[in-house]
Amino acid sequence: MPPAITDVPGILVGHAHDLDALTGCTVVLAPEGTVGGGDVRGGGPGTRETDLLDPTAMVAVVHAIALCGGSAMGLAGAGGVAEWLHERAIGYDVNVAKIPIVPAAVIFDLLIGRSDRWADAALGRAACEAAGTSVAEGCVGVGAGAAVGKLFGAAGAMKSGVGSWSETLADGTVIGALAVCNAWGDVYEEASNRILAGTRAPGTPQLIGSMQLLRDASYQHNMRMVMAQNTTLAVVATDARLSKAEANKLAQMAQDGLARTVKPVHTPFDGDTVFALATGGRAGLPLPVLGAVAADVLARAIERCVTQATSLGGLPSVRTLAQA
Repeated sequence: MPPAITDVPGILVGHAHDLDALTGCTVVLAPEGTVGGGDVRGGGPGTRETDLLDPTAMVAVVHAIALCGGSAMGLAGAGGVAEWLHERAIGYDVNVAKIPIVPAAVIFDLLIGRSDRWADAALGRAACEAAGTSVAEGCVGVGAGAAVGKLFGAAGAMKSGVGSWSETLADGTVIGALAVCNAWGDVYEEASNRILAGTRAPGTPQLIGSMQLLRDASYQHNMRMVMAQNTTLAVVATDARLSKAEANKLAQMAQDGLARTVKPVHTPFDGDTVFALATGGRAGLPLPVLGAVAADVLARAIERCVTQATSLGGLPSVRTLAQA
């Protein structure tokens, strides 16, 4: 199996999806609890419990991160994750009950598939049931309805999905990432600066650089129609011991992985969000090292969002275009 976020001890991943509606839910479970942080860069996020990740908030422990399809309605999937954890007595002890802490974020996947169905509590619960150390990539879970290259809407888009990667450092510290890329523009291979997937001229396999289109005055007046349908979400995890403030900084530094591979990114019309989990199994390396490597690992995960995707909903994938 390729490196994945579950190489971090104590981290599990599960997917559940509705391939008729092209939507789904992916859960990153930390049943033993983990320090959590987060960084929201996009101007149009759909999130739950991200305020709890602030270093000034009381609760420091996180039990799961839910990534869901269906825009704001898809946040219901996180409720199913919380219910599943609660039934197993996993959560923050408030004496009368254990309350699971489940920060979540959503992507807008109503552009393809169906717009009347989205991630719900049942899909959230199913993702938990499926959780394990083997991480499926591509058009699974929250990636079922993900697409990139939407400057011309669905007509010029390509299929994307979920990707994951990890790296083990010299002292044994593990840093992993899982992402779902639902970008407005293009996904680049960082090493070559080559566009892997993105906007095509409608009806053709020809890739058109999104950044070039943004500079085209004849196109600019059409942008607003499709700008609100995009988001890249990610979870980075490590077995290093971090404080809540350090976990937040880890998430901030990992955001650089998005900027290296997604163009444009962090616009006012998307909800780009990165969560960070630190299980605390080892002392680990200094935070500047961990954050720098986390950005590299997340960049690889984002590349795999498109290289591992398959054609669904009429949208071509990297592989189908290569065969054209």
